[in-house]
Order: sequence, then structure tokens, then C-alpha cells
Amino acid sequence: MRTPVSIGITSLTPLETVRALAPRVERLGFHALWINDLPGGDSLDGLRAAASVTERIGLATGVIPLDRRPAGTLVLGGIPADRLVLGVGSGRAERPLALVEQGIAALRDATEAAIVVGALGPRMRWLAAERGDGALFNWLTPDAAATTTAELHDAGGARSVRGILYTRTTVDDAARPALEREAAAYEGFPAYAANFARLGFRAIDATIGDPDALAAYEGAPDELVLRAITPSNALDELERFVETTAAWVRSA
Repeated sequence: MRTPVSIGITSLTPLETVRALAPRVERLGFHALWINDLPGGDSLDGLRAAASVTERIGLATGVIPLDRRPAGTLVLGGIPADRLVLGVGSGRAERPLALVEQGIAALRDATEAAIVVGALGPRMRWLAAERGDGALFNWLTPDAAATTTAELHDAGGARSVRGILYTRTTVDDAARPALEREAAAYEGFPAYAANFARLGFRAIDATIGDPDALAAYEGAPDELVLRAITPSNALDELERFVETTAAWVRSA
């Protein structure tokens, strides 16, 4: 598969698990390790743990909500800027575009790391194309990912911006209940519900569960992040996930 493929986990993953998993992700040839920033966990702490045991793999946050964690409060030490991609979003801010635009400006002054914007709607995608280094998309089928990425490139014009897609992925039937819960949760968010209705598919339709589904995303986004869905997020499950998906990538 020529499209760069990365692995995504959550910030609730214990740091000892991150330190054990990250070298394997690097050794298997994945492009980057992405860590979701969820309440109760710190994606930057997870990336520091991963940085301490790896040498070259990309390290990325997907995404830090700036309403909950303002740009000026983010501690970026211990993560090499040349390997870091800061994914930021608006969370539930009342003025999302202004918050993200100000956050990008503050982070540009603080780091040379790349900055991508979690972008669901067209106005946020425009901001990502104008001010960021790319946009992070979520819950898109291959066709929708190709269209949205092309629109991002057009909006960027002469600027080089990347369309990165987070896709929930399972490698065994035991993870199906967790996948269905997550899909149902996103369908319960009004903004996502409206987006699914507009695009004409359900959340579960924009997931990966076998090599053929993975291969269908070839060339659609500029980077594909396989967000690991396992029964309990245990280390042995995550290790099996990265080994299995690495084999899928090689065969795609």
C-alpha cells in the first residue's frame, strides 16, 4: 500500500503500554503513532513515552480540543519537533473558528512542529488549508475521503496541505461490540449525525475490518490512521492489532 499508514490509540492507554507498543509500531514500518486526547489522559504524555523508545516514527495528537486545553498550556518538551504533528480542534467552543485560528498562531510561535486541524465542516477545512499543515478527518468512506481530500488540496492552492483520515479498525470479531458502541456514540453527536445524513452513510460503514476494506482506501487520503479498536485495549490485543494490520498493509 503506497498511502502512508499509521496507528492510532487513545490517551487512556497506560504509559507502560505505550512504551512497549511504540517500538513495535516503528519496527513494523508504520508512518506514525497517533494518540487521541481524551479527558482523563494526556496525549502529549503518551507521545513523550513513545519518543523515549523510538528513533524515527512520526508522533501525533488527534486531536487536542483547545476549549479544554488552551494552546498556551500545552507542554511540548520531550517530543522532537521534527517528528511531531500537533492535531488541534475546537472541542465545544462557542466560537470554534476563532479559537482554532488563535491556537494555530500561538503554536506557530511555540514550536516548529506541523499543525493539523480536526475538521468536520467546510469552514474548518478552509481554515486548515489556509493556516494549518493539513486537516484530520474522521468517519469517512473511501469515496468520501477522496472527495474531501481533493477539496482540501484545492482550498490550499499553492500551499502543501495533507488530508489525514482516522478510520476505526478491528482485526477480530471480539472487538465488534466495542466498534459498534463507538460508532453509535458518534452518531449521537448532532454535528456528526448531520454529516452522516448529508453524506448518505452510517458510521459503521466508514470502518475497516479486513484487508480488502483497507485496500479500498489506497490513494483516498494522504495518510490513513488505523484507530485501534480492541476488546479491552490491553497490550497483547494492541500487539496483535499492529502485527495483523501490518500484514494487511504489506498485502494491499
